[in-house]
Amino acid sequence: MDDHGGQEEYIRQVLEAYRQTPGTMGTVRRADRILAAQLYQRGLSVKVIENALVLAATRRLIRPADAPPLGAIRSLAYFLPVIEEVLELRVGPDYFDYLRHKLTRAGSSRSIGVQRPHDAAGRG
Repeated sequence: MDDHGGQEEYIRQVLEAYRQTPGTMGTVRRADRILAAQLYQRGLSVKVIENALVLAATRRLIRPADAPPLGAIRSLAYFLPVIEEVLELRVGPDYFDYLRHKLTRAGSSRSIGVQRPHDAAGRG
């Protein structure tokens, strides 16, 4: 797991990644902190969470021009189904790097995750 500083560092990293995710309010609530602790208890790596945030944000940003606007994401819980999806994906790390690039090209002013070696779904 990517929690080199223990649970508090893990929670800090997850919440910072969430806060920086395009489409979110950019604020962290108590429920988000509780959920981050639960993700830690499940043993999920920070990279899995970051990859899920990237996947969901890319899906929201890369939409038809005539699609109605989406409201801001107000909770880390919004990403739970995508976290589960990332855990099941069998794609290489380059896929998530590609999505990060797409987010940048889409004009996102926020960036999720730090480039570092990781396995296919970010477990490690």
